[in-house]
Amino acid sequence: MTEPTPDDPFLAGGFEPLRREFDCPDLAVDGEMPDGLDGTYYRVGPNPQFAPRPPYNPLMGDGMVHAFRIADGRVSYRNRWVRTGRWLREHAAGRALFATAGPFGDDPEAGPRPGDGVANTSLVWHAGRLLALEEGALPVEIDPETLETLGPHVFGGALGRNMTAHPKVDPATGALSLFANLPRGRLTGELALYEADAAGVLSPARMVQGPHASIVHDFAITPNFAVFVVCPVTLSLERAQAGRPLIAWEPEAGVEVLAVPRAGGEPLRFETAPCMVWHVMNAFEERGGIVLDLCEQDVAMFPTADGRPPDASRAAQRLARWRLDPRRPGVVERRRLHDAVCEYPRIDERRTGLPYRYGYLAGLGGPGTGDLFQRGLSRFDHATGEVAVWDAGPTVAVSEPVFVARGPEEGDGWLLANTYDEVSGTGALVVLDASDVAAGPVARARLAHRMPMGFHGLWISAASSRRR
Repeated sequence: MTEPTPDDPFLAGGFEPLRREFDCPDLAVDGEMPDGLDGTYYRVGPNPQFAPRPPYNPLMGDGMVHAFRIADGRVSYRNRWVRTGRWLREHAAGRALFATAGPFGDDPEAGPRPGDGVANTSLVWHAGRLLALEEGALPVEIDPETLETLGPHVFGGALGRNMTAHPKVDPATGALSLFANLPRGRLTGELALYEADAAGVLSPARMVQGPHASIVHDFAITPNFAVFVVCPVTLSLERAQAGRPLIAWEPEAGVEVLAVPRAGGEPLRFETAPCMVWHVMNAFEERGGIVLDLCEQDVAMFPTADGRPPDASRAAQRLARWRLDPRRPGVVERRRLHDAVCEYPRIDERRTGLPYRYGYLAGLGGPGTGDLFQRGLSRFDHATGEVAVWDAGPTVAVSEPVFVARGPEEGDGWLLANTYDEVSGTGALVVLDASDVAAGPVARARLAHRMPMGFHGLWISAASSRRR
């Protein structure tokens, strides 16, 4: 791999791409891996194989999957690039061909962009398939053991050109709810809503019209609704062709929330003041209403339509609760739950779409703080409002937490995350007791090399993997 651009912070330090693929059969472990922790923790993120064509946008860097296999107190590690069509074409050329900052700027020899994108954002396990996801392209199937790229997955031809990076598994039915933003590749504000049953058979798309073309990264489900937050981050090809930003922050457009009945019917529409929402913690139904918990950001980190830079000091994200009343579509009732800066919300996913008590977050850094990295993990207790925090220290970057169940009760389990130590330049997998987050890791599996800080992670138990 060509050396990355040294003055780009997203290609250096904790984000510096790995130059090779590793197979590490037995990692050194500090502490003791918990009894019963048997499965694989996966992480995906951008890892360009060649120095990108400037300017670099990490949201479009080549995807790399990392896997930590845990069994009998021992941990092995493996990483592989996702060999998308784009990766293969650049690998053959020996250099970057595709621009990462937009549809313009590709090398003249690049050719048409392959439909499987970069597969670098998230992962889902459903119907015995491990899929690497990125919202502007098709999912890519990965072998869960070898991490071999098996190719684009189109659900038997039922999926169009793309799907969300954040599908949701309904714990009651095993169905996978998913959507596609801009499903026909036109900047019209359309959303396509799908559901794949427990066997992976995908329903026909239901088209939902949003207020404008926007970045809709995540959504939520309840037993009766799929909920979308359409923020005033607009996309305009005409604007880009005029030399202005393709993606722009236009707060005057406000926010529209769409509650789409999963059984069919027209969406219910709500409006609220401008903000940016990247990730949703959970949603549930209560007393005839919908409760939506999410991380909200006062200002999105995109320029305004005339090209003015964003106000980075207002970019911190904080946990909030929004209430929607389907009987009275209109205004959203909003309440901040805590003042701590947060990102990457996760839950015990057995409670997806249902009333729940605990949420898990990364924090102590990130957008709006002057620090590129989160430096700790927390547990938010919705019953008491209390926050338990593990501070990893000022030189350790911490990823999104992933909950792994231990017993039948909500919150009885572990949190898994990966870390990057800026002093030693090495990575690790940490395991925390989810009921005692402030105590810090009960075990740490250490890598001898760095592992770039990526986006999202996934746990697949050994029992679940054997059922594929």
